[in-house]
Amino acid sequence: MRPGSEDMAGGWLVGIDIGGTFTDVVAVASDDGPDAGTVRTAKVDTRTDDRVLGLVSALEAVGLGWDDVSDLVHGTTMVTNAIVENKLADAALVATRGFSDTLAIGRQNRRHLYRLDLEPKPAPQIPAERRFEVDGRLDHTGAEIEPAGEDSITRAVERVVASGVESVAVSLLHSYADGGHEQRIAEALKGRVPYVSMSHRVNPEAREYERTVTTALSAGLMPLVGQYLDRLEGICPETTHLHLFHSAGGMASTGALREAPLALAMSGPAAGVVAASAIARDLGLDLAISFDMGGTTTDICLIRDGEAQVSSDRELGGRPIRQPMVAVDSIGAGGGSIARLDHGTLRVGPESAGSFPGPACYGRGGTLPTVSDANLLLGYLEPGKPLGGGLQLRPDLARDAILPLAEALGWSVERAALGVVRVANSAMMQALRRSTVEHGIDGREAVLIAFGGAGPMHAVAVAREFGMSRVIVPAHSSVFSALGCVSAEMSYSQQRTVRMPVGAWDAAALDGIREDLRAQVTAPLRASGFGDGDIAVQEVAALRYSGQSYAIEVPNPDFGDLDTLGQRFFALHHKLYGYATDEPWQLEAIRMRASVPGKRKRIGAPPPAQAEPVAVKTLPCVFDDAGPVPTPRYRRGDIGTESMVNGPAIIEDDHATIVIDPGASAFADEKGHLHILTGPRQ
Repeated sequence: MRPGSEDMAGGWLVGIDIGGTFTDVVAVASDDGPDAGTVRTAKVDTRTDDRVLGLVSALEAVGLGWDDVSDLVHGTTMVTNAIVENKLADAALVATRGFSDTLAIGRQNRRHLYRLDLEPKPAPQIPAERRFEVDGRLDHTGAEIEPAGEDSITRAVERVVASGVESVAVSLLHSYADGGHEQRIAEALKGRVPYVSMSHRVNPEAREYERTVTTALSAGLMPLVGQYLDRLEGICPETTHLHLFHSAGGMASTGALREAPLALAMSGPAAGVVAASAIARDLGLDLAISFDMGGTTTDICLIRDGEAQVSSDRELGGRPIRQPMVAVDSIGAGGGSIARLDHGTLRVGPESAGSFPGPACYGRGGTLPTVSDANLLLGYLEPGKPLGGGLQLRPDLARDAILPLAEALGWSVERAALGVVRVANSAMMQALRRSTVEHGIDGREAVLIAFGGAGPMHAVAVAREFGMSRVIVPAHSSVFSALGCVSAEMSYSQQRTVRMPVGAWDAAALDGIREDLRAQVTAPLRASGFGDGDIAVQEVAALRYSGQSYAIEVPNPDFGDLDTLGQRFFALHHKLYGYATDEPWQLEAIRMRASVPGKRKRIGAPPPAQAEPVAVKTLPCVFDDAGPVPTPRYRRGDIGTESMVNGPAIIEDDHATIVIDPGASAFADEKGHLHILTGPRQ
């Protein structure tokens, strides 16, 4: 129980995931309230014009008002969209003299190696006229080479104020080793500019370009996130605890996110991954992959020993981001992804029809062919079946949308629809390869955990083609990311550069760094009223051979036993790259996560004991070039623990459709999770 929640008995715990197309909501009644054990779920249209009103609509969809809610946790794509669409607030940059052009210089990498007609890299998010410099300089150890003069700081502050910005990024050379100079500049800006982002707080790591980009993005997001949180807190009563889901796989307070808005960059996808990790732990899966297909994207993440992989080196909108994030690989292949011909080649996505007008079959004015239109024409989705927001699927409009594509290819409409689905599945398999092969993992040994509105429709075909033998579709799969919000722990993560060679180990200095990092990641939890007995801290050591560019992460390191730590590094290096040497290694960085472990909600949907489910109807479906075959359709709630459904079959609940391809079979466990054996490749 969270501090201050003792007086909220009988309230509801609510998780809301605001996606690109639909907003999902899960509400769970308090264990000691009158509705104990009750779970309510719903899907509503995402309100891109007003996210706060969209959140209120989600509450109303499950029959709740603010006064009914004791805790609300929600994920959002707001920050992701702002970065990808470059809709950031105007910000200024204060940098060390001679380094204000770091954003413009960037790295030598080209985005398009063979397309000289395209821009080789994104334009700097802060233009030259808003980039200012100050005197003062540190070396890589944090030692002061040149002091930061007050006159220099004053001049820079006045120029920032004159530029008219409301947000400032302060990124000085080697400030990850000592943030004193940045802190002085922030103090001088206090009361002059509303928002200040300091690199030693945002990303205390080496790599000047990446740290500066990350800090600049944080500064550009601060006004956007701040205004959203102001509105949200304005309508949220004091009796409701409000948190947002962050990218590293936990929930954070609104106060902490005002200072670190970039933590919301992968908010929604991370919630689904956390819920999938809980399923993997509960089922004892050594290796799993979360497969979240929604209306706009498909998000994939590797889960090992029940823990999602976390990365501190990601890219979003063509820009590097140095923040601890769940290692989600997102591709533009969702139910709303648009199919088109590109020089005679059939392509799907990344452009999406979104929720308005949406796929043609939604009947909202969309005319372009999408994956959802193809699924409807193949018979997977049931004509006339209502979706979130009361939508009625229109096969006639789907056919009209696919027809021009079919005519251009010289195919039948059904064959064109099958081609659209196969192309989308192929893109998903490429993402699976990136998430496994690049980590030295044989993905064929993994179990695919499929969720999201469209994930269970494609999962069996994708898993079978990839070589996986098993798919799990969890209970409440269509609102699974919202379920992840409900089951979240409150946590904060940060990574800091150390650069300590094993041959020059300084235990006292390392202890000081760890103490500072611990204080930083636990501070938001202490501010929320938690004490030392409530907080758990986990560490990850990033190790590399001296001279290597990138490090390997070793979880739960024992810094008091360097021989064992080195052996763990060598073993991981050999597993990933096929070799290891006894060359000197060094501690490049430490990542620390502070959390408040508690009883996470485990919400299932226990199936009936009925042994043999009865099909509610049989309709034709197309699975391959052989054409339509009669396919029975079952209600998911009728699949018992002793049931076995053999493909071809369709299993449906109120919000999701699960496709059991020919040759596959499915059964339910005692928690209501569907286990699908994919069978041989067709």
